Amino acid sequence: MIDKNMRIGDILEIAPEKADILLNAGMHCLGCPASQAETLEEACSVHGIDVEELVAELNK
Repeated sequence: MIDKNMRIGDILEIAPEKADILLNAGMHCLGCPASQAETLEEACSVHGIDVEELVAELNK
């Protein structure tokens, strides 16, 4: 189960197939070092993405 407090790097490590969902949501810098350490909530805030909607999509 993915939640908004998880780091992007951790999400991609446990569920690499979710990268497409993150990319489609507008997170195009998944490989940059800063994004790896950001929580999903922090990344959503930076990119203007609704974190609750994205978490729901990631957990489908």
